[in-house]
Amino acid sequence: MECPLERVDPVVILDDALARRYAEVLKIRLTGTLGILLDAKRRGLVSSVTPLLDDLQRLGFRLSDQTRRAVLRMAEEP
Repeated sequence: MECPLERVDPVVILDDALARRYAEVLKIRLTGTLGILLDAKRRGLVSSVTPLLDDLQRLGFRLSDQTRRAVLRMAEEP
């Protein structure tokens, strides 16, 4: 099995702060769940991130009001 660090330009999806720090130390590109949602909106794969954020929060995804507002602003949603 090929080691992920040997792949060209790997990207990992991480929301955990400690895991993100390790990825940064290893110089691995990373994104989080919110970054995936924003990318999906930009690519036209989803029409709105608002209902997805609502679903995530109902499932226990921790999201501050400030971060939610920032994500919605980046997604150009009210």
